[in-house]
Amino acid sequence: MKPSSTLVFLGMALLLGACSKEGGKLAHGPDPQLPAPERGLLPDMKIAEPVEWGKQKPTVPQGYSVSAIATGLKIPRQTLVLPNGDILVAEGRGGNAAKLKPKDVIAGYIKAKGNTKVKGGDRLTLLRDADGDGVYELQTVFADKLNAPYGLAFFDNKLYVANQDELVRFDYTEGQTQAGGPPVSVAKLPSEINHHWTKALTISPDGRFLYVGIGSNSNITERGMEAEVDRAMVWQVDAATGAHKPYATGLRNPTALAIQPGSGQLWAVVNERDEIGPDLVPDYLTSVRPGAFYGWPYSYWGQNVDTRVKPGDPKKVAAAVKPDYSLGAHVAALGLAFSLPAMGQAYADGVFVGEHGSWNRADPVGYKVIFVPFRNGRPAGEPIDFVSGFRDADGKTRGRPVGVTVDPRGALIVADDLANTVWRVVPSR
Repeated sequence: MKPSSTLVFLGMALLLGACSKEGGKLAHGPDPQLPAPERGLLPDMKIAEPVEWGKQKPTVPQGYSVSAIATGLKIPRQTLVLPNGDILVAEGRGGNAAKLKPKDVIAGYIKAKGNTKVKGGDRLTLLRDADGDGVYELQTVFADKLNAPYGLAFFDNKLYVANQDELVRFDYTEGQTQAGGPPVSVAKLPSEINHHWTKALTISPDGRFLYVGIGSNSNITERGMEAEVDRAMVWQVDAATGAHKPYATGLRNPTALAIQPGSGQLWAVVNERDEIGPDLVPDYLTSVRPGAFYGWPYSYWGQNVDTRVKPGDPKKVAAAVKPDYSLGAHVAALGLAFSLPAMGQAYADGVFVGEHGSWNRADPVGYKVIFVPFRNGRPAGEPIDFVSGFRDADGKTRGRPVGVTVDPRGALIVADDLANTVWRVVPSR
């Protein structure tokens, strides 16, 4: 596309975004009221205007404090707390999907304006607080020359990393600050086209199986179904052999996975499809049932048919499982962690969700970490803002949360890939 054509389309996008509906209040919970789809030439778009934090910090609830424990990182995505309390940070940026339409060029421009200009690190960084005072005095590269690492998991002195193209394993010795050698391949992951490149990861309580979230290669199959083979699903991978199979399907982009303590149930947050209005389709939190189909691309939130997908599949639609909990449309949930009593009584039972924030909504949403309370093992009640202030009312954006991890000692670790910072939130002692 010629630069002049790009500018014309960009101008149209900004004009339409400025004149479009802002959208209503986000619908949360197990039974959101969904509006009718809206179709237009281009989706609403809103540039996130990055500024530095300076002396400011994110906002946390009364009785909690927040501090930056690592800065100057290279696009931190997900974090992992090791048994000795060290923290590993996966850093990188992936993706290699060609843009298909003028809309894709415009969307890429809009999204780039709200992202860091730092080049991805393709590495793991280790943080250590040797004396337990909350100051992580060591920040060092644990492993480098990786390929857009994202998901992290640990079991029995084995560290697993989900690169954008491959699931790999490092042997780990407690206390080491650098990997002892190159990683060992566990399984190749789909990457020939990588529209949704992030590969979420968690491991079963017994260490036998790894679960990998693999996003779709499109919004709603515009590259054809042949580009979606082995995608829009969660894989179950045998940790010993690398053999894999679909565990659950129809999940457009499962960006974070977590095992619920006690029950062993797998949960995910999923980014849903775009371009049918500011209030559709809700991103969601859900338990992931083996063998279940969650709708993509044929339907959303159960049996709501997406008429843009041709041909449809009525049998698939009839079988589609409705997710457990709506997070609201376009919040871009990228982090998920179950809480523990060490996080304080009010936040002891539930999940923290990192919301990266919208780019395709006139009234921006997300840009915060929320807490979804649970009761009897299920989501119950409205979400609570736990870490906010990443985006001001005037549209200035200081940070964008991605991965969230609960440290068993009583801290929430938050990766911020705009400020290239890791934040630590703790109850006041």
